[in-house]
This record gives sequence, structure tokens and C-alpha cells, in this order.
Amino acid sequence: MTSMYSSQPAARVACVWALAAALACSAGVAATKPDRPAAAPSTVAASAPAAPVVTGRWLHAVSAYTPPKYGPDFTHFDYVNPQAPKGGTLRMSNPDRRSSFDKYNPYTLKGVAPAAMTMLVFEPLCVFAMDEPQTFYGLLAESIYLAPDLMSVSFRLRPQARFSDGSPVQAADVVHSFRQIVDKGHPQYKIMFAGVANVVAVDDATVRFSFKEGKTENVFAVADVPVFSRKWGGGKPFDQIVNEWPIATGPYALAKADMPRRLELVRRKDYWAADLPVRRGHFNFERIVYRMYKDNDVRREAFKAGEFEILREMTASQYVRGHRGPKWDDGRIKKRVFEVQTGSMFQSFNFNLRRKQFQDIRVREALNLAWDFEAYNKYRTFRRADSLFANSEFAADGTPSPDELKLLEPFRAELPARVFGPAYRAPRTDVHPNALRENLKRAAALLAEAGWKVGDDGWVRNADGETLDIEFLEPNSVGRFSEFERNLKLLGVRYSERLVDFALYRRRLESFDFDTVIIVEGKFTLPDPADLEALYGSKGADIEGANNFKGIKSAAVDALIGHIARATTMNELRAAARALDRVVTWNFWQLPMLYANTEPISYWNRFGMPKTVPKYFQIDSMPDVHSLPWPLWTWWDLAAEGGAAAKP
Repeated sequence: MTSMYSSQPAARVACVWALAAALACSAGVAATKPDRPAAAPSTVAASAPAAPVVTGRWLHAVSAYTPPKYGPDFTHFDYVNPQAPKGGTLRMSNPDRRSSFDKYNPYTLKGVAPAAMTMLVFEPLCVFAMDEPQTFYGLLAESIYLAPDLMSVSFRLRPQARFSDGSPVQAADVVHSFRQIVDKGHPQYKIMFAGVANVVAVDDATVRFSFKEGKTENVFAVADVPVFSRKWGGGKPFDQIVNEWPIATGPYALAKADMPRRLELVRRKDYWAADLPVRRGHFNFERIVYRMYKDNDVRREAFKAGEFEILREMTASQYVRGHRGPKWDDGRIKKRVFEVQTGSMFQSFNFNLRRKQFQDIRVREALNLAWDFEAYNKYRTFRRADSLFANSEFAADGTPSPDELKLLEPFRAELPARVFGPAYRAPRTDVHPNALRENLKRAAALLAEAGWKVGDDGWVRNADGETLDIEFLEPNSVGRFSEFERNLKLLGVRYSERLVDFALYRRRLESFDFDTVIIVEGKFTLPDPADLEALYGSKGADIEGANNFKGIKSAAVDALIGHIARATTMNELRAAARALDRVVTWNFWQLPMLYANTEPISYWNRFGMPKTVPKYFQIDSMPDVHSLPWPLWTWWDLAAEGGAAAKP
């Protein structure tokens, strides 16, 4: 299994590799402060447009399409143990492909910050629940006010909110944080927050974001704005804040760092939010120590030796064959596969449509036919990726509904005819013994139709005599796709793999200097128009550093993402998402590989864990706000409650 290379925007995730500026965002403190928004009546004015969220009053939580699960008087989330003991040290390895770090600021372009910074040190205005779709609860914000027309949202800050230096969190800090990450941070934030027209400090405790359009995606985006102190960096330009230890609000603070390999965090004894309902039962380890490993084999051996204690395995064969032995047999190490209900966007080979060889849809379909999922999935660990919205009700199914057709019809001339027929299903090789051969015969015919003829040397060539060459760019390891390479060779396609270090890989991604790469587009509970815009929107196709790796420019895609953003009912959202799914899949802009609805791990038997497992989470990383690190945030040390724990 390939590593899960997240491409989600960094406002939502710890690991962002390439996103860049596409739109300017005007944000600043107003010269004169407007009046503080008053609590509005509980009913919305009849003239207000319909919205999928409650508007016009101060709320403890905001949820799309359905009421929040937890009322204003809730005491804790169901997936925590509110009496979990505190203490002990949790030892971890790098949770993603970052094998080193050279800065502590995770919000700027240059350098690599540890994932722990966004998971444990910085906090946003609101936190998303792990057991309901797209619902956020106030964290730094005590309450939230959405204007009836969705043209603004206001956050009233908690009076007890404190930074790690003991100073109070004020609205001016929120404005400062937003301005810095948009103006001087990673260019991606100009895309993430392109819908924000202005941000103002109404008073010391209230901040208001105004939007260019009344879209719920803008509300959910700014709810996740990270907040840090105006004192951080001592007046340095934000993009020059590198080694200065953060002044943030999170439950942990830096205790020791040995760049580029080791990081130690200590739980703040004065953590201001420890007893809040949204934080009760969280952050139970006294210390969390990260050690970074470059080589995955070395990392696995280090886990077995007890150098760290939770290992999320990304390679199916290793999980089946490598996660076993005496320490598993005698119970010192436990092995468990957690099921998650989070939707999965594509893990796929992304075709760079800027390259000439990928501009013909017949070539792209032929490459899809050469992928043998069944051979690759020999351990039966993964599921076939048939949809942009796998593992969810938003995946297209059957023929388009009347609501889908209404959205698709204006673009019929630009779309493949199959968009209007049955939903895409990936080629199979297990339906009968000759299935792979038939797939390859169809692929060869498509290449011939596209003008690629087989030469005397066995390679296909176009009318100019050029061979069909495809280079797969990879920063981790090569040689994992031998069946795919063999099938392409049978078709006369010259496939090669290039292994580069991560720094070069990142630069080449940002400049779109690749033929094909594997990108995992992340998880979701409800389709997120901001993420879809970043990945598929035409605006990012020609902006270096943007997240539209494929180079897609489609009026239909742009319009459908707009419909997703403007949906006011679940039916509208479902129809728009399914229509978009049909357009993306039947254009063959990617080669869908697989998806997983499980989190396979091994862990040393020294942890207590809540009885209730949430629906939406990851083990040790934050690919987005809907897959938070449940074990890191809610497990505890058995020794802290006097229980027995396995010792390395």
C-alpha cells in the first residue's frame, strides 16, 4: 500500500505539501469598530435566504443540515472518558511522510514543521466533533453568531482563554493570526480564505468575519482559523518566524527539541480549557515525545524494540506478515483494526493534464484499464475506488436522478456522453479468468484510436514518432507497482519510476513538474466545497503551488462545486455531489487506486481507551478536521490509574 499522501489544505490538516495563492484576500482591522452584534430573535426573518445551518442567534455549536448532537449543557463528548487519569509519557514516531523538521511554524511556506504543532500546540476558534458530520463546537469561541444571510459570522471569545505565556486571548489576536497566515503564510491560505472580505475586532472579546458571498463553506473555514499570540516572533515578519517557540493556546507546549529528529512536548498544567465540555477527557499524557525515522523498515523495528508505542501501518503486506511475533503472542503488543465511517476522496495516480500525453481521454482510460486492483489487493485489505466520494451516500449510483440531470444538462456539450449514463465503475479483473486480457485489449484499441501505434520495437508511438512515456514521481519507495508496470509494457507504454528526496518532491509538486504522482485527497463527513475547489477548481490549474495537481479546467466542475457550496438541503447537496462524481470519474483525470475504511494499528498494551469509538477519526495524524487523532487526544496511560502496562 502506498503512503497516504494527504493534499488537504493546512488550515484543516497538519500535512500539506503543495497549495498556493490564487485569489487575493482582503483582511484587516477596521479603522472604527462597529457595534457588537446583538443577540437576535430565535427565528430568522422571512426574507432571509434558506440556509443549511441555524442563523440569527448566538449558538454554542453549528451543524450543517441537522441539529448538533450535543446541546448547550452537554458535559463531554461520548467518545471520551471524562474521568481518564492524567500522567505518563506517550512515545510516538513521525505520523506522516515528514521524516525531519526544521521549524516550529506550521503556517508558512518554507521549511517543514512537525505534525504535532497543529495537533497539540495550536488551537482554532472551534473544534469539530468526531461522531457527527460537519459540526463544530466553540473552543476559543464561547458562542457563534451567523448572520441570516450568511454574509458574516461572529465569535465571542471565552474570557478564560489563555496563551501559554498566561496572557488572555483577545479578538485582536484572532485578527492578527488571520492576517498573518493569509498575508505572510503559506500561499494556500489565500485560496482557503478567498471568500473572506474582512475581519474586524468588534471589541476585545468579539471578532467578526465578513464574506464576499453567503456560503456555509466560508463559515466552516473560518471556524478552523488557528490562533496565536501577537507577541509570537517578537515583531518579526510572520514568514521569518521559524525557530521561535510558539505562544499558543493548546494543551501542550514545547519542552525540548533536537532538530531535525526529536521533539518533546509537555502538558500545560495551566491549560485553560481542561474542564470545558469540548476538552474534558482529552490530553491525558503528561509528555508526548516524537522521534522521526527516515526509513519505514527501521521504524517498524524501532516499534518492536519499544522506542515508540503506536504504529499505524500503511503497507498491507507488512500488517499481515510483519505485525506478529512473540510480543504479539504474549500480549505485550496488541493488534487491532478500527473501522471508520469517514468518507474517502480519491487515492489515485494523478495525471498531469498539462503534459501532452495525457490530454486525450482515450489515453487516460487506457491507463485505467491497465490497473489490476485485484492483484494489488491480494491481502484483501482495501476497497475498490469507484467514486470521488467513496464510503458515503454522496457517491454516484445508477443513472442520474432528475435533480442531477438538471445540474448536468447545461454542460452536455463539454461532457463525455457516459456522464449521463450509469455511474462509473472501475475495471475489474476478477469477473472471469480472461478479464485482465480483455481489459488490455480494450486499452490497446483506445491507444490506437488516439493515434498511438505499436512500432517494431514494441513501444507505441504517435504520428511524430514519440513514444508514450510516463514517469511516476515518488519520495518514499519504488517498485511497488510491478503488475501495473508489466501491463503498461504489454501495451507498449514506457513506464518508469523516479525516487527523489522529499524536498525535491515538494518543489516539483509545487511547480507541476511531474507526469504522475499518487495523491490522497483526504477524508470528509460532508463534501467540502473549499477542499473541492482547491483540488478541482479551474482557478488553481495555472497557479504554481496550488492543489489542482491534475490541471483540471472545467466549467462543469466549477459550477457543480458552486452548487455544493450553495446547497441548503441534504437533497441538494447529495444531487450536486453525485453529479460532480460522474463528471470527475468519467473524464478519467486520475487512475483511482483504492480506499480504506479502516485504521490498522499495533500498539503496546499500556493504554486505556474510551468505551465508545467515534465515527470519524485517524490514529496519529490530522489529515483534516473530520479525522482528528482520537488515540492521541483521548487514550491514557494504564499505569496512571494503577493498572498493569506492558513494558518494552
